[in-house]
Amino acid sequence: MSLLECRGLTKRYGRTAALSCVDLTLESGRIIGLAGPNGSGKTTLIKLIQHLLTPTSGEILVDGNHPGTETKKIVSYLPDRDFLPDWMNLHELLTFYEKFFADFNRGKAMNMLSHLGLEIDSNTPLKKMSKGTREKVQLILTMSRDAKVYLLDEPIAGVDPATRDYIIRTIITNYSENSLVLISTHLIADVEPILDEVVFLKEGSLYLHESTDSIRERTGQSIDHYFREVFKCSEN
Repeated sequence: MSLLECRGLTKRYGRTAALSCVDLTLESGRIIGLAGPNGSGKTTLIKLIQHLLTPTSGEILVDGNHPGTETKKIVSYLPDRDFLPDWMNLHELLTFYEKFFADFNRGKAMNMLSHLGLEIDSNTPLKKMSKGTREKVQLILTMSRDAKVYLLDEPIAGVDPATRDYIIRTIITNYSENSLVLISTHLIADVEPILDEVVFLKEGSLYLHESTDSIRERTGQSIDHYFREVFKCSEN
């Protein structure tokens, strides 16, 4: 079932097009990588889906509706930076999410937090936790909503390998066949094993939307190597 449709989607800032005439349809039951170099339009697309930006022209449909109050009820969004009130402790954060989101599964969140060895009743505020722990807490809260669409903007950028592995495992085990996971990233190699499809954006335009199996069969390359070839990315 189609959960996300972009039709001629364009976002301009003056004469500069952050996105240009993007046509895209994404279906449920898929984990999809949204890839491209910095400035290619990845975050702009995610913010348009989340209704943090409005299109200059064209449209987006999320489960048949334009982004707004109704779609926010079914879209769970993880920004590319810290976004939670850092003075709250875990108990306060759980209550905060429970009040704001009808689809929040508190039991699931508590179970995952406990597996991290975090004490739910601790008075330790988020700002006193390590960067890796904060990243995990934010992801757990995002994935503990029973949403239809999960938007994850650069969830593994700047984290250590152990945290990266935890984030990837959490994504795999906490989405359903009725939902769609869209992961914005330029670290293709780290998420490639879990991707069903990839969307490549290049200079604000849709360059490619294809299944990962099809790309490997067609090119004889990994998705990461193909990505580097398309965008002429050099090894770090």
